[in-house]
Amino acid sequence: MNKPIVTAVSISAFALTALWAPNVFADGSEAEDTGDEFAPDQVESDPAKLSQSDAAAMIRAAGISVYSSGGCTNRNRSNCTSFEQINSATVNGIITFKKASGCAVTITGGTETGHASGTYSHWNGYKVDVSPTSCVTNYIHKNFSYIGLRGDGAPLYKSAAGNLYADEGSHWDITYF
Repeated sequence: MNKPIVTAVSISAFALTALWAPNVFADGSEAEDTGDEFAPDQVESDPAKLSQSDAAAMIRAAGISVYSSGGCTNRNRSNCTSFEQINSATVNGIITFKKASGCAVTITGGTETGHASGTYSHWNGYKVDVSPTSCVTNYIHKNFSYIGLRGDGAPLYKSAAGNLYADEGSHWDITYF
């Protein structure tokens, strides 16, 4: 009679652990929350995708820098910065941000593996990570509305267009819809 109770407790403990375990990157560090709950009601269901070469050319032409800790663009390596399968709206969004802000912009994360999953995730082409220079941070604080904390505690700002800017400390996690 005790065995079923122990099994039930073990299963319940496992289920609770699975529900409450934080998202983590492949290297074991905590991953960001995607913030999907803040998405606008109407989002393009089948966004146009770009290849690595097309997206990189557009980004480079706009004067945006790219940093990869691994010096690579392989989408399947978490230490690379990839644009493979990025949404064209995401590339256009970061180009618009650079033009509007007048800031030097450096992208440090794109569609590579290792980020949190979700509908509006890096992998699905909706996000880029950007270095948090004082110019970038000041522009976001002055021009976008603070809407509270994301599930992982990151302060979240929303542009008039509905895009989301989450301050993760080491970078801005930006979602373009």
